[in-house]
Amino acid sequence: MNKANVDKLEPSAAAPAGKRLRPRDAATLILLDRKGSEVLVLMGRRHAGHAFMPGKFVFPGGRTDPADGRIAVATDLHPEEEANLTAGLGRTSQARARAIALSAIRETYEEAGLLIGRKGAFTTARRDWQGFAEHGVVPSLEVLRFIARAITPPNRVRRFDTRFFSAWRSDVAIELPDGGPTNELEELVWLPLAKAREADIPDITRMILDELEKRLADDPLLRPGGAVPLYRRVRNHFTREIL
Repeated sequence: MNKANVDKLEPSAAAPAGKRLRPRDAATLILLDRKGSEVLVLMGRRHAGHAFMPGKFVFPGGRTDPADGRIAVATDLHPEEEANLTAGLGRTSQARARAIALSAIRETYEEAGLLIGRKGAFTTARRDWQGFAEHGVVPSLEVLRFIARAITPPNRVRRFDTRFFSAWRSDVAIELPDGGPTNELEELVWLPLAKAREADIPDITRMILDELEKRLADDPLLRPGGAVPLYRRVRNHFTREIL
């Protein structure tokens, strides 16, 4: 995929000529469920008023707050998942990897009202984690699987270095009936993978869904340590490489 095609992915997000932004860490969680022989994926429609990808169906997710890494957890990342997160392009410390993974869990609570972890006593001074304290859920990282990484091309108004994780619906300790405390996502739906690809989704989301389907075909249980693809632009070409 060349530069012209990359620029077509999100034309509304193009930055002024010559302006280059450093990508910020972000995390996304692909929550999965099984219904018979089908695998369903949770997606939400972004609010129409958002400047970034308005009206698109996406996975819950958002920017990483480095302070997320200091949140107490019931279980840490599986060693093979941590190894994948700290490997590859750039320097990702164990602390940074932990913060990125925890931000995926926090964003899933904030946007979808789903608390991933184990029931138990949990306290924190962090306001954006108070939902876990109120509902008695200790976040758990061992359930996360690192599926893919994608870096927004240069010359965009917003640039993210996004890690895509997956987990199963059975890993959710509590599902809040009214959703999360933010209004980032207007509509939450569970879609079969084939239907999800047909929805109004960003091109990179469709690519990640393809990666996920291939991995599920090889490993339906999504065991730790699977190969992780990285999508980024190199010398004006969109590339896929394995971390």
